[in-house]
Amino acid sequence: MKSRTLKLREAHKVGGSGAAFCSILWDQKAQHFVTSSSSDPSISVHDGRSPSSSPPTILRHHQDGVTALALSHDSSFLASGSIDHCVKLYKFPSGEFQTNITRFTLPIRVLAFNGSGSLLAAAGDDEGIKLINTVDGSIVRVLKGHKGPVTGLDFNPNGELLASLDSNGTVLCWELQSGIVSYTLKSVAPDTGFSTSVVNILRWSPDGRILAVPGLRNDVVMYDRFTGEKLFALRGDHLQSICYITWAPNGKYIATSGLDKQVLLWDLDKKQDIDRQKFEERICCMAWKPNSNALSVIDVRGKYGIWESLVPSSMVAPTVGIPDILPKRRNEILTFDEEMEEELSPSLNDDDDGESHQPSRKRIRRKTVIDDDVDLDEEFYDDGSSIPGYRKKSHGVRSGLPRSIARSTNFKMQKPFQPGATPPEQGKRTFLCYNMLGCITTIEHEGNYRIETDFHDTGRGPRVSSMIDIYGFTMASINESGCVFANPSKGEKNMSVLMYRPFRSWASNSEWTMRFEGEEVKVVANGSGWVAAITSLNLLHIFSEGGLQVSSFAFDCLSCVTIDKHVISLSGPVVTATGCRDQLAVVTHVSDCLPSNEQVMEFRVLNISKMTQQLNGRVALTPGSHLTWIGFSEEGSFSSFDSEGVLRVFTSQYGGSWIPVFSTTKVKKQEENYWVVGLNTTSLYCIACKHPERFPQVTPKPILSILDLSLPLASSDLGAASLENEFILKQLRLYETQRRVDDMAFAEVDTTALEDEAFDLEVSQDRCILRLISSCCSRDKFVRAGELMRLLSLEKSMRAAITLVTKLKLPFLAEKFCSILEEKLLEEANEATENHPQNPSREVVKSKVQNSSALVQTSENTEAVLKASAPKPSATTLVRKAKVSEGLNLGKEQIKRDETDDVKKREVNKLNLMKNPVNSVSSEDKGLRKEANQQDARPSSNPFLKSIV
Repeated sequence: MKSRTLKLREAHKVGGSGAAFCSILWDQKAQHFVTSSSSDPSISVHDGRSPSSSPPTILRHHQDGVTALALSHDSSFLASGSIDHCVKLYKFPSGEFQTNITRFTLPIRVLAFNGSGSLLAAAGDDEGIKLINTVDGSIVRVLKGHKGPVTGLDFNPNGELLASLDSNGTVLCWELQSGIVSYTLKSVAPDTGFSTSVVNILRWSPDGRILAVPGLRNDVVMYDRFTGEKLFALRGDHLQSICYITWAPNGKYIATSGLDKQVLLWDLDKKQDIDRQKFEERICCMAWKPNSNALSVIDVRGKYGIWESLVPSSMVAPTVGIPDILPKRRNEILTFDEEMEEELSPSLNDDDDGESHQPSRKRIRRKTVIDDDVDLDEEFYDDGSSIPGYRKKSHGVRSGLPRSIARSTNFKMQKPFQPGATPPEQGKRTFLCYNMLGCITTIEHEGNYRIETDFHDTGRGPRVSSMIDIYGFTMASINESGCVFANPSKGEKNMSVLMYRPFRSWASNSEWTMRFEGEEVKVVANGSGWVAAITSLNLLHIFSEGGLQVSSFAFDCLSCVTIDKHVISLSGPVVTATGCRDQLAVVTHVSDCLPSNEQVMEFRVLNISKMTQQLNGRVALTPGSHLTWIGFSEEGSFSSFDSEGVLRVFTSQYGGSWIPVFSTTKVKKQEENYWVVGLNTTSLYCIACKHPERFPQVTPKPILSILDLSLPLASSDLGAASLENEFILKQLRLYETQRRVDDMAFAEVDTTALEDEAFDLEVSQDRCILRLISSCCSRDKFVRAGELMRLLSLEKSMRAAITLVTKLKLPFLAEKFCSILEEKLLEEANEATENHPQNPSREVVKSKVQNSSALVQTSENTEAVLKASAPKPSATTLVRKAKVSEGLNLGKEQIKRDETDDVKKREVNKLNLMKNPVNSVSSEDKGLRKEANQQDARPSSNPFLKSIV
């Protein structure tokens, strides 16, 4: 073996006689290579086809020398680290600066992308290795364990492990999912101290089975991926320590550079060096050209060269037999436009012949039409736009199938999904269930699964030990009593299994399992004392907490109910289901997807304890969207959320209707998608996922975002959109509360607490209406102000409105308000008289009205009298019937006689109403209202029947 001489050309200047650490990288298509130097703050992007004739592109963004470079797996992004402590991200090969993705307190030594480009590992003289989410720049985790500067980092090709090497020569192998050290190799590499031109480096083999580390005997030592055991060493003609290692693309060869200024080429099969190259200066970095038999090198003086045909032609070329290991995707920042069609076509092509394609994720594969063992992405949605992370356009611009596929593909019905679950990823922890109470996560390890249950409020739920899952559960549901799990069937021998695990029980061994032969569980739910599972045969199985199948119904296409003994037949394929206390909501398909790509679904809400159906109807969806979540609010209202970001609440108003209470188009940032967790009467609880991700990660722990409910209202000329939104939401809440009061009163249940809540809501709504009246007056919308006046619930609020317009010097509006109040009092008096004809209080009211006539002369003096007269206390007159049954019982005849009195008497009535404005509700009013409600229940009014112009 003879040495050869390679001519180098300058890429970066290094001053004086010093040495600098320089870097060189190739992109995957071998069209460009990148160089940098720790003595130069600039980065050079060279044309790989004609580097000598084409000037390089210079990137000047750092303030000091560049010490580290890294390219993403598909060469879409370039990262650089510097002595100036910054890590910067660029588009490649354009070199367009993207962001300062992180910053350290000391110089950076090394960078590395994982295979998917979603994580960037950065380390240096600081303590700890930062794992950075390249989508949003957040620090996913900081790995601490080294006692010196970290100079070597490399992700295992499958993305599960990260190997790190420090200047003391210690190797740590990290499990990325858990953040723990898999094994430690202490002081196995040379101690380089704090030199910036000499670094320790390590590299995984292309197949990920071997870790190559510089040895202490001028050799390269190979270690086992899983155990860290030494496999063998390559020892040859290096006279000093090895300082850089690089594998050939196929893993059959390895090149090493040493402090002795030599580069050796090794044959891994023979375990010996087969060629060498001697240089004038030490080679500090090398990179194989991806598609040819060539090796690029750069020395400590910033000069680079390309060693062509280094592997003899008689031997296997380094580009032959490259291992086909594709990284698992997560939090992609890469562009999917080109690969989208390849990955979506398996789930969309009905004429598929079953041939295997190269997927970017192992779980996405081709399937035939009759293939029941569908992949879990398709378990969520059937159309291409539903696969998480692969929507081309941002939210608000509907994106669906790729055009080339959509033209030849019929739209299909949405596949079943479990609310609060995320698609499984091999080797990654995923959610089986996530709700307002807690979450259930799972991860696969060596063929088995480990399930963990956590409560958001640790004081609310019991401590639940982790569980080894031998069934491979893919769905779950959790509440305060326990959790239920299920898995799909995996052939005739592996039936679908349902398992229930109670948190508390008076008996031991209270867990139970059920197996389903000939059918497959699609969705599960649980509630107060019951567990439900819906299968591929459109059957709904209901079990008690102990495992007894307790009830059965059958819903045919005519929505009639019959009783059987063990099972419920649904009218169509299930989409999803959820439970809350005694209620079970089930969503099913009504028909195939419409040609306009609109899903046709219906829902039913069952009361399990009473064996009744409470609600049913069609599911409202935004055109072209699909259902992504269903659930119950904290108050028990059935709700849904679709892929276009519209949240709807079902109400019994208008015979049953959906009200859109939130739309992401008005609050959503362009780079965010919202994953719904729950809601209450005022807020939506969700997790914001960075686009294009549709589902959250388990680690780091997701943070709930709280968004105010906001109806998609038309832009009003009033300029009070927030007040109008608040008013309608309060109306909706008040209506539902009053409906519950009526239902409880009909069932002869104590309604005191709900009545208090309804009264407080009335007070809050009236305050909102008063602010709207003020806005109407300022914009001269007097007709609208009059309509708002009619919507006030309390007499004191109406008097306050009269006082408000009087102070605004609007006497004609004050007079109109007085007429409205008088009409309302008369209506309430008529109702009270009809319901209590023998009530003597009407004479008292009549007497008070007559005696008040002495307070005013004419209507022309009304405003002057208001200013001059001090308010006098008078008997409280309640507007609602519940407040007037004891004090306002005038008969119709008496009211007619009062109306024929002289003008002075009518003006006195108005004056009494205007003289006693009340700004707050007294406890006496509240008590009278409770007493009246207990004596005489009345039907609830529908506030939505009164509209605002």
